[in-house]
Amino acid sequence: MKKFKEFLIALVLLVGIASLIYYIHQTTSKRYSKELTKRMMAISPMGGPPETVEGLRQAIALYEDQIERNVREGAQTGVYWKILAMRLADKPHNLHNEALEALERAIYFNSEDPALFYLTGVSAAMVAKSKVGFSVNDERERERYFKLSENSYLRALEIEITYARAMYGLGILYVFELENRAMDGIVQLERYLQLQSSDTSAMFVLARAFFMTENYSRAIEVYDRIADRTKNREEREEAYKNRDFIMGIMYE
Repeated sequence: MKKFKEFLIALVLLVGIASLIYYIHQTTSKRYSKELTKRMMAISPMGGPPETVEGLRQAIALYEDQIERNVREGAQTGVYWKILAMRLADKPHNLHNEALEALERAIYFNSEDPALFYLTGVSAAMVAKSKVGFSVNDERERERYFKLSENSYLRALEIEITYARAMYGLGILYVFELENRAMDGIVQLERYLQLQSSDTSAMFVLARAFFMTENYSRAIEVYDRIADRTKNREEREEAYKNRDFIMGIMYE
């Protein structure tokens, strides 16, 4: 009986604290609204909605001013979340789980920034790769984050069709991370190289994708292109080595 009474007392206290917190929140959030209402009412001599054209114009101006202020503050908040996400994802931190949380907030404030979706694609892929079997749900989580990565890159390209980084990110995802998606990777990498024709790293990935799909002649063409264009001796040697390896498979 004593324990039951103690439980009731504790419950009443919790309800009281919750009510107080709710009241404080409601009071704070409505404070500016009340102040704005007072200013609106002050415009009219009768203390009600403005009845004259000039009064209505002044009222609209007040609301527009508040809307513009909210838009500016929201945009700036989104920028801060974006910066935080980039800092969290950057080396040496590599805090991609936390970066995804920050990116979700940034997207809330600016849902048409393709860079936010590109960054989400990068961090989601990194989180997916970290799911190596620590828990029974890791495989499901791995698939979920890879899907988030793919969708984010695609969304970035919906917003900005020529966003090269998103094309490259998708290419890497399809070739190295998602099973049987190398053909999709080829499409994205070829689009990317139309915009960034001197990127030999992307060429190596493209050649790898052609090899994976057993399109050996196209893989050899890409390796020859790398050897012709690169000024890096190690890249040239790697391209020749891979080309010769594929030729050996073709003619064995």
